[in-house]
Amino acid sequence: MDPNTVIQLDKVSKDYVLGKVIIPALKGISLAIHRNEYVALMGPSGSGKSTLMNVVGCLDTATAGTYVLNGQDVSHLSDDELAEIRNREIGFVFQTFNLLPRLSALENVALPLVYSGVSKKDRIRRAEEVLDQVGLADRMDHKPNELSGGQRQRVAVARALVTNPSIILADEPTGNLDTKTSYEIMALFEEIYNAGNTVIIVTHEEDIAHYTRRIVRLRDGYIESDEVNEEVSTLS
Repeated sequence: MDPNTVIQLDKVSKDYVLGKVIIPALKGISLAIHRNEYVALMGPSGSGKSTLMNVVGCLDTATAGTYVLNGQDVSHLSDDELAEIRNREIGFVFQTFNLLPRLSALENVALPLVYSGVSKKDRIRRAEEVLDQVGLADRMDHKPNELSGGQRQRVAVARALVTNPSIILADEPTGNLDTKTSYEIMALFEEIYNAGNTVIIVTHEEDIAHYTRRIVRLRDGYIESDEVNEEVSTLS
């Protein structure tokens, strides 16, 4: 495998069992994503994009096929092993922010480092660093209910960055934001990509996908198309 490949899916299938009925969500997906790519996963409801995101994010395992993440085959790992891989390799950004309401922005961002065994001093230093990176140096002590939607999503992005993961995986990251704030968050992802990170955005919005450099479209559990985005939307 190319050492520059961070994600390698080979003939990945995922079935769900409902009673006596087997529902195939992914049907033999093969996909490679390299370091410092900026990719959109798109598709209508029922296309398999959320299932693919869950497999790529080690939130779920495939029924068949292999998945190699950053050189490690994660296809058959236990739940505990997957949790360890997730914490080390993947930074998640969710549509609903998923911040803990009683913790400050700084404490929310530092949380993944607790599970990594990082000392408190180093956790605080690193959390301050990434909050400054996303433009929230003056909001570190604020709790989520004291922040705007855009600021909360910036906290979520900082939390995703704090462990220096191989991949930033964002699920509909602008879904709860107005147009202006969505634009600001996509500008932030552009900065993260330009800094050398691998960024994957799961979205159903064409205008959001067109900020990325490659668009993978799914339909009925298959990859319908996988194309370089020749007309990248500008953020200036």
